[in-house]
Amino acid sequence: MPPKKRTTSAKPPAAILAAAKAAQAASRGPADAAAAESVEETVNENGNPSDVEDDDDDETSGPAGADGAAAKKKKKNKKKKKAAAAAAAPEPEVDWSTIPHAGLGAAGQTSPPTLPVRELFKGSYPVNEECEYVHELQQFRTTSAEVRDRERSESFQRELTNARHAAEVHREVRAYARANIKPGMSMTSICEMIENGTRNLVEARGLDAGIAFPTGVSLNECAAHWTPNAGDTTVLKYEDVCKVDFGVHVGGRIVDSAFTVHFDPVYDPLVEAVKDATNTGIREAGIDVRLSDIGAAIQEVMESYDVEIGGKTYQVKPIRNLSGHSIDSYRIHAGKSVPIVKGGDQTKMEEGEFFAIETFGSTGKGWVYEGDEVSHYMKRWEARGTNARLPRARQLLNTIQQNFGTLAFCRRYLDRIGETKYLLALKNLVECGEVDPYPPLIDNAGCFTAQWEHTLVLRPSCKEVLSRGDDY
Repeated sequence: MPPKKRTTSAKPPAAILAAAKAAQAASRGPADAAAAESVEETVNENGNPSDVEDDDDDETSGPAGADGAAAKKKKKNKKKKKAAAAAAAPEPEVDWSTIPHAGLGAAGQTSPPTLPVRELFKGSYPVNEECEYVHELQQFRTTSAEVRDRERSESFQRELTNARHAAEVHREVRAYARANIKPGMSMTSICEMIENGTRNLVEARGLDAGIAFPTGVSLNECAAHWTPNAGDTTVLKYEDVCKVDFGVHVGGRIVDSAFTVHFDPVYDPLVEAVKDATNTGIREAGIDVRLSDIGAAIQEVMESYDVEIGGKTYQVKPIRNLSGHSIDSYRIHAGKSVPIVKGGDQTKMEEGEFFAIETFGSTGKGWVYEGDEVSHYMKRWEARGTNARLPRARQLLNTIQQNFGTLAFCRRYLDRIGETKYLLALKNLVECGEVDPYPPLIDNAGCFTAQWEHTLVLRPSCKEVLSRGDDY
């Protein structure tokens, strides 16, 4: 059963409202600002009429006898009516388009995060990092009226709104996670912290909005695709290097972003190398850019770093058989791969496409193989559900289609929705081609790997790094 959704007021949090009023006051004249201030003084912090003036009246001695009491009562009632009228006066409408949104939602967020992002931002989400196209043949896009008209299309704006909504959820959830992940925590508790925060902030509702894929918390030589199955007792240690990879979707529009958690500063150069490589890939990405050129630039940057561990120096190597990828609606891997080494695909990026730019660095061989225990699964995109023959397998497939569609899921998610004794049925779905397994991806034993990832969109006029935040 999903967690109960917290009910909140439609009124913006105090931090947001204060920022909005401050911005509007700056645009008003002195007389208007003074009038607004006089109204606010009659309302206390809870939004109720202030009794300060009435208390002063009570302390002032009035005329003796019944006439004096009546006069005092009349005066007090007059003050109360005046305060009540001020309190009842409607607050001026906030023009949210004039308020810089970045950070305001997080400022009004609870800890741990529980307030839906939709309520914090009133449906108007931050425009994230915008970058002009640097290649000479694409620079016309910055000023072209025709290009901007294409960008204003209703369908594209709807996609952007959904993506920005998902990105803001990701930022606020990861801000709490990055501040609270500590050695000694179980990997299951780390995943549940992130997943419960995501469900609350995105107002998870089936296939309309929710978690885009299982939370990856791959450790050390495991580079990707590991999340704990039920009963796993793995605990995060001080000397671990943990890749935290999670996604959010709104209306099928997925934001995929990852970061690396480490506590021992000996790993700083490894982590910095991969972050620098990811930012290089973002800088090089653009309309009509060849995917292979991005890979070459990433490799050059990553291999320029060395890391010393245990008295031995290692060159940071890109993991050659991992890559970034294009993203489509309800489809995390949409067909194009963004390599992180030179050579390979000569395909070009195109206008309107969404990409996850992610890089992996390693102190090992720079090549991963598939591990044994699978936790990640995903319904095959082209499968039509006609291959399953066993009744229990068909039943499980129906559950997968209703709850996850073509989004990735893990065994913990099946447990959560009440599925039991499903392993044989799941194995049958894999064998008949309805569902694909995604085993953990592991470099050689004893090495360390790191990952950083952002989602961007190639808008007609510029590229927007949707998942960019103050943290990375």
